[in-house]
Amino acid sequence: MKIFVTGGTGFVGAALTQRLLERGHHVTVTSSSGKTTLPDHLSLKFLKADTSIAGDWQNQLSDCNVVINLAGRSVFHLWSESYKNQIYSSRIHTTRNIVDGLANKADTVLLSASAAGYYGDGGEKEKTEESPAGTDFLAGVCRDWEGEALKATEKGCRVAVMRFGVVMGAKGGAISTMKTPFLLGMGGPIGSGKQWFPWIHLQDLIDAILFIMDGSNLQGPFNMTAPHMVRQKEFATSLGKILKRPAIIPAPAFIMKSILGEFGKSLLQGQKVLPNALTDSGYTFSYPKLEGALEEILRG
Repeated sequence: MKIFVTGGTGFVGAALTQRLLERGHHVTVTSSSGKTTLPDHLSLKFLKADTSIAGDWQNQLSDCNVVINLAGRSVFHLWSESYKNQIYSSRIHTTRNIVDGLANKADTVLLSASAAGYYGDGGEKEKTEESPAGTDFLAGVCRDWEGEALKATEKGCRVAVMRFGVVMGAKGGAISTMKTPFLLGMGGPIGSGKQWFPWIHLQDLIDAILFIMDGSNLQGPFNMTAPHMVRQKEFATSLGKILKRPAIIPAPAFIMKSILGEFGKSLLQGQKVLPNALTDSGYTFSYPKLEGALEEILRG
């Protein structure tokens, strides 16, 4: 098949692109930076493009069988008003431009990323795909992001929106950032550590994306999180145990808020997210529990 991947050179995108090529697909990837670590491949085409701006790159969409939308500026950054606009536009405008570029045909599949942040600060309530959106900044971004993607159904497309948890893998993502303070003996929970921590192993995320892509009747929202949820304190303890480092120095909530502002406040929130749509559709997780996932990532 012909597959188009926005954000195809990032942590998730590069791993997904490699799997798609291994399966014999023809893949076109975009990156706004113009940089890629992807090796040359006869079935791989690379485009440097700012997908939040309409342009010639949209011409590549009309004959694609599948479009996988992963583009978006990182939220791990101080949230000035300018940067919040970049977080928003890189997602909403990119998705709008993708839908505008799609042909009017019923056999196109659009898989568009979203995030567990869709649910806002979830507290103790379990969140399934039927749960409503939250009311904070990230929840609003996710709500509008998904809304733009779902407009592709008006063109006859099958659309799935994928609410990613924190993605963990060996060569990037959350673990590469989080393990450094632990290795320095300064690791610990964020705030009280009682907040729920939605997570997923990179392999399961890629497998689940392919599972949805191949499932002719799979559409709508999917929580892309492991089925065994943990609190942030349990995550910190498990990470410290495997790294053989203490996990006792918390990052106080008032410091997170005072130094990191609105972004710091978001890190103190959590969501108890359940992947019901995936498991009910027959997907089986390779890494359903945290310790097994961390063992594979850090000792594999």
